[in-house]
Amino acid sequence: MTGIAWLIIAMVVLRFTTTSVVTIGVLMGAIFLGAMMNEFLIAAVWSPWRWARVLMGVLFLAGAIWAFVSPLDAFWALASVLGVLFILQGALVLISSIESRVVNSVWWLGVAAGVLEILIGFLVSQQVIAVRAALLILYVGFLALFRGFTEIVVAFELKGAQKDRSGAAIGGPALGDRSHATS
Repeated sequence: MTGIAWLIIAMVVLRFTTTSVVTIGVLMGAIFLGAMMNEFLIAAVWSPWRWARVLMGVLFLAGAIWAFVSPLDAFWALASVLGVLFILQGALVLISSIESRVVNSVWWLGVAAGVLEILIGFLVSQQVIAVRAALLILYVGFLALFRGFTEIVVAFELKGAQKDRSGAAIGGPALGDRSHATS
């Protein structure tokens, strides 16, 4: 569900123009709040790199507060630090995806998303203001898009892992239990 919500946010953000900077500032706050909640949920459920997830959640919370307090200023201020956030988020996605390759058959999608987020982080750091506004709108949309795809992939992987574990718990012991076959 959250993956679909992220995709809808991406679609909405990517339809805006540079004249709607205040609206984008508010939407950035909403996106950062969603990212914060996701980071805290992942930290609560998944133990590896928990400290990094909590740190990212706190950074996203700080960005959300700033965006809601002053959306116009936040748009330009966050443009200055968004590159760093993209690089950190991309690094976490990249590391998490590589770590999950044992249990995740599509781990390479996370690697691709992480690398793209890192590259976008470096592109956002450029200094031309008019171009930065257009790029920031584009990148906020892509952040939501990448997050949506990542969450949809993770949801399907969790569903597949749940089916595998349920099938093993239901069918596994009965197949290996010979005491019932001899009775």
